[in-house]
Amino acid sequence: MQSLNKRIYSGMLLAGVLGLAIVKAPISLICAMLLLIVAIAMLEFYAIIRQTGVSVYKYLGITGGVTLIGISFCAYTFNGGAHAAEYELAVLFVCIMAVFIRQFPQRLNGQPITTMACTILGILYIPFLFNFFTKLGLSWDQNDFFRGVGVSGRLLCFYLIAVVKSSDIGAFLVGSRFGRHKLFPRLSPGKTWEGFFGGLLFGLIVSLLLFLACHGHFGHKLMTLADALLLGVLLPLLGMAGDLVESLLKRAGGAKDTGNIIPGMGGLLDVLDSLLTAIPFFYFYVLWFMPTI
Repeated sequence: MQSLNKRIYSGMLLAGVLGLAIVKAPISLICAMLLLIVAIAMLEFYAIIRQTGVSVYKYLGITGGVTLIGISFCAYTFNGGAHAAEYELAVLFVCIMAVFIRQFPQRLNGQPITTMACTILGILYIPFLFNFFTKLGLSWDQNDFFRGVGVSGRLLCFYLIAVVKSSDIGAFLVGSRFGRHKLFPRLSPGKTWEGFFGGLLFGLIVSLLLFLACHGHFGHKLMTLADALLLGVLLPLLGMAGDLVESLLKRAGGAKDTGNIIPGMGGLLDVLDSLLTAIPFFYFYVLWFMPTI
């Protein structure tokens, strides 16, 4: 019960801070927050990799990761998103080459390929995927680096977070109370099929409620009832897949949580895991299937 209370209080605090940041904070402050979040999450990721006995270039990886987020923010706020993809690919290219070159002088590393692969994986898994949050928030409105995020970005980011994290909460509550049948015990022994369907139900309900509350108008993007139903199922599914991926990493490293920075929840990566796999899908869905009005 005490652990559950800590989880609830931490979740409410995080939701409040995030909601206030999305609504009130200028883009410059949001950028600084995301850079810090990504750096901490990458530290947690590389710490898990080190626990498996694999050496990684964590500072090189983190430098590349925060550079990727920063260059994307600058492209969208100062240049309207023009050439953002090219800048991001250029940063990724430099990161990959830097990892290759960094390996050259190492003579005592018996796992050079694994070291390079895991370092690059940290860049692709956290900042590359999380950077779609930048795109989702800044792609639809005119933005000023010293003002807040536009209404379309605010509503879409809030919708995504609400649906995915409500699914996490539903899976936890239903699984804790009614869970009997294990989902994937090899990956995560605590997850159950009951929690799985509970998470789907919570995510779908929140998706429909937000659709009705906004009358389908998320700023300049229009969502239909069919979109709300489809996203209410697919986003929780992708979030659960991300959760299982992180569970796989933690089992490989022999860790229960990626850290202890958030009481009752663990590390930042424990909170971000479900969002990392849902953000890119939602961005492309909005881009391709939700018309601009």
